[in-house]
Amino acid sequence: MSAIIVLTTTQNSEEAEILAKKIIGEKLAACVQVLPLMKSFYFWEGAVQAETEHLLIIKTLAENYDALEKFIQANHSYDVPEIVALAAENVSAKYLSWIKDYLV
Repeated sequence: MSAIIVLTTTQNSEEAEILAKKIIGEKLAACVQVLPLMKSFYFWEGAVQAETEHLLIIKTLAENYDALEKFIQANHSYDVPEIVALAAENVSAKYLSWIKDYLV
């Protein structure tokens, strides 16, 4: 079992906190961090957009990705939410054990 980091963004802190708590409650991740307000620039509907957002950093196991992706899509306010998974190449044994203990 390997750890991954999944990133998603929300339009406000309330949605970020609700999503984070639901992800943990559904045992789709062991930890979700919500970063403070940031500014995102992106291409959407034919133009460059600029909006403030909150970034969620989600720590989980690779085996949970498909279920987590479906959960985010079903519970997110965006039509096309950011869902990006990054492999965690080096994770301390104790931290990985903690993730597994919660999720498995």
